[in-house]
Amino acid sequence: MATGSNYGSGISLTEQDAESPPSANNSPSHEKTPLILKEDSSDDQDKEGNTPKARRTIPFKSRKERLLVIICILCTELCERLTYYSISANLVLFCTSELDLSNQNALTISFVFTGTSYFVPIIGGFIADSIAGKFNAIYGSGLIYFLGAILLPVVAIPFLDLSDGTHELNTSQKRFYYLLGLTLVAIGTGGIKSNVGPFGAQQTEDLGQSAVQTFFSWFYWFINVGSAVAFSVVAYIQQEVSFVIGYLIPAVSILIATILLLIGRNSYVNRPPEGSAYSRVTKILCQSVKRIRSESLNGVEVDSCLDRAKEDYGGSYKDIHVEEVKSLGRIIPVFLTIIPYWTVYFQMQSTYYLQGMGLRLEHDNFTVPISALNLFNIAIILIMIPVMDRLVYPCLENRGIKFTQLRRIGFGMILVTLSVVVAAIVEIFRKKNINSGIPLQQVINDDVYNASNISIFVQIPQFTLIGASEIFTSITGLEFAYSQSPASMQGVVMGMFLLTSGLGSYLGSLLVIIVNAASEPHKWLPDEDINSGYLERFFFLLAVIMLADFFVFIVIAWRYTYIRTNDPLPLDTTPQGKRGTLNLGVDLKDGRLPSEPDDSTV
Repeated sequence: MATGSNYGSGISLTEQDAESPPSANNSPSHEKTPLILKEDSSDDQDKEGNTPKARRTIPFKSRKERLLVIICILCTELCERLTYYSISANLVLFCTSELDLSNQNALTISFVFTGTSYFVPIIGGFIADSIAGKFNAIYGSGLIYFLGAILLPVVAIPFLDLSDGTHELNTSQKRFYYLLGLTLVAIGTGGIKSNVGPFGAQQTEDLGQSAVQTFFSWFYWFINVGSAVAFSVVAYIQQEVSFVIGYLIPAVSILIATILLLIGRNSYVNRPPEGSAYSRVTKILCQSVKRIRSESLNGVEVDSCLDRAKEDYGGSYKDIHVEEVKSLGRIIPVFLTIIPYWTVYFQMQSTYYLQGMGLRLEHDNFTVPISALNLFNIAIILIMIPVMDRLVYPCLENRGIKFTQLRRIGFGMILVTLSVVVAAIVEIFRKKNINSGIPLQQVINDDVYNASNISIFVQIPQFTLIGASEIFTSITGLEFAYSQSPASMQGVVMGMFLLTSGLGSYLGSLLVIIVNAASEPHKWLPDEDINSGYLERFFFLLAVIMLADFFVFIVIAWRYTYIRTNDPLPLDTTPQGKRGTLNLGVDLKDGRLPSEPDDSTV
């Protein structure tokens, strides 16, 4: 899951990698070198004949050294994901029970926190590629992350019970420090998630593509382990034991992640920053806008305002670079239709969570953590990915059935629409059960809620459907972004795709505000008791939005023509369409390297 769901949008492609063909004169970072490190007599050595570790761009002296740094990176990612999902798992519950916030405000905070966590990676990737380098960006982000994470257990401490009340934080102070902590966590996770994946891939890429694919397979597995622990063990502790301990665990976890990163510091393959493609795209756009009223176009009409940035029309950029930016126009419409998909996706930790609070949690004297339903999302992903890749897709291909990228994305949209429809049906029966008898008095974090006698496991289908949709829309979306863009623009395009996650979360927050304002005085999402609201109507609204979005997607997909990757890309200036080095900032859904499309039709 973007557990994406999902990683952020800090994917970037360095200009040097994208535009410089391999040659004997290239820097060591672009050479294929043996696993066993040979003597280096270059000027890069210090007086003692050692290569400075901060600028190390050559492989390792032994397999043991390489294995050590890869394990450090994988464990760093595991701890980071455990931290992030431990914080987000019961965020809504903490806001309503500990900070006395309304359901609407709690949902808004959840959506904004998630959206920001997926927006910041663009900045994190840019800083790493242009200023700090990946290691420094990850390390600095880890420190910021820890500062934010350590604030949360402090806010949760019941000072009133531990003292005479003179040192108790009032509600306003708690809210301030909690939101400050979430802000720092969002910044920290953004800086890490945009760089840790590609930084790990750098440690293996001299061994070839299969080694990189193996790394991302394990990267994906470690992400799932971290999220599974967060949604089960940590979520249970927060809900049933104490938020202090439940928030202290992720704070310690991110501290461990930072320490693990430092353990391999002297052994990493660590490239210096070489510049980001984002910079060039931004400069071309800015120059085009500034020259809209310019008359120095040599008397020639332009087809696009972006042409004004071309050298032929008095601009500062080569024609090929401007054409690459113009190519975004054919991909962006597809991405825009994926934004509502993420709005529905992020209901798992917001409205689905609220619904879970109104269902029976106790089974055989054990209270199920509300967030534990996310485990079914994770399970279906782990099961379906190998089944689809090894069995279903090859079988369809052998039968001549073209299950193209856009068809897969569209199928995922159908599944996510079914998820909210199922959630609406569950809500109808949940409320009917409460109204037909005596509500179950359910205690969650010392607060009493009127709940239905229907088991929380009734939510399994809606979580499973979202997980299945992720296989088709999320992972295939990354594949589409990678394969349908010029080599030098792949990082930008993939970053734009992942940014749709953040925009979808922001859209979810906006919808909550609009719906409640429009449904006054009978709010669909009431401030206190969801049993007096109309959550099922909100789910049906999301289904209608997704259905409308799906039909728009069909129109766009029908008119779309694939770039065939077995032919040279029209705007690819590198030999044989050689790919540059990608900054693959990926989350649970992003943990596999995409394949390329073989079809030229929708």
